Amino acid sequence: MAFGVFIHRRDSIYEDYPSEQYQFPSQYLSRAKNCEGDWIIYYEPTKAINSKGYFAVAKVQEIIADPNHEGMYLAIIENGTYLDFGEPVEFRPQGEVIESGLLNEKGGISGRAQAAIRNISPYDFARITEIGLSSDEEFLPRVDVKQSQFSDAQTPFEHPVERARVEHITNRVVRDKNFRKSVLRAYGERCAISGLKLINGGGRAEVEAAHIRPVKDNGPDIISNGLALSGTLHWMFDRGLIGIGDDLEILISRHVNNLDSIRPLINDTGELLTPNAQFQKPRLDFIQWHRSEYFKD
Repeated sequence: MAFGVFIHRRDSIYEDYPSEQYQFPSQYLSRAKNCEGDWIIYYEPTKAINSKGYFAVAKVQEIIADPNHEGMYLAIIENGTYLDFGEPVEFRPQGEVIESGLLNEKGGISGRAQAAIRNISPYDFARITEIGLSSDEEFLPRVDVKQSQFSDAQTPFEHPVERARVEHITNRVVRDKNFRKSVLRAYGERCAISGLKLINGGGRAEVEAAHIRPVKDNGPDIISNGLALSGTLHWMFDRGLIGIGDDLEILISRHVNNLDSIRPLINDTGELLTPNAQFQKPRLDFIQWHRSEYFKD
């Protein structure tokens, strides 16, 4: 097993769904096979418009032949492992190439940088994920959190430490914080139902990140499965008192006792306010699942 980098563009011609599968041609099969059962980092190249750089981490469950396309293969992502970085990582932070394995003997960038799939060292994996999952107090919930122990990027990581980084990625507290940071950033720290953007005296946004399909029901930690909601509306959404129609209309359950007290909480359009980027908008299958399983119609 080995760590890897998978290149993905939002306008990709391949059938990529980063939280579910990654499609690739046979020329990359051996490299992808090396990553089977291990973790990879997604990277969007700098040539892409509004490139996100290194933007997420996930675990490859298995590599299979694509049943629908001859000569193509799929890296199947293990359910529940995908996580957007709360802090997308640049290819050259402060002018230095962060993926040291791409440098040739003369210190220049080698041709490996163009490979759609490449294996990376445990050191590079730990270095990139450390920055991507770093703390940002402006976005954190109001709880005390210990600082990460992986702050020295100049020290090579020994095997126990690099595996501790994997344990860090799978930690629920870490995943919740990074999910919150990603969702709040996508929604501009504004509640998707009320439209209000409230910043408290400490400079923190008074809004929470809600999973449309909860984690306990196999909902992934991806922005398209998230909503930025105020505390009250988050509570109502989780209890099925508020739902979302296929056309993004905000629905109020008949179980709500006082409709007149709820309607003022909904923005004037009566529709969910969503991010501009299509890939960040709530996915229809998650919305329909919530309406079927949670919404009290």
